[in-house]
Amino acid sequence: MLIYAVAIWVFAATIVALLPMRRQFVPGVVLLAAAPFLIAWVGWVYGWVAGLLALAGFVSMFRNPLRYFYKKFRGQETQDQKTEVPK
Repeated sequence: MLIYAVAIWVFAATIVALLPMRRQFVPGVVLLAAAPFLIAWVGWVYGWVAGLLALAGFVSMFRNPLRYFYKKFRGQETQDQKTEVPK
């Protein structure tokens, strides 16, 4: 069961990556939210080394959204706040 869940997540992430940027946000957030549960499940079933490798792959794929949410959580300025909207 786990292998199917992980495979579906990987294929879904690949499909989302092929979408235009404006359509990636909602499915990307769903994938971002589901990933920790899948990584914990992988670590539980296959051991901590497999869980660590899954975590490394996840952080590599989602480094920019994770950086954005980290800065937003800390109250730091994000790229969106730096750019001025033309009038």
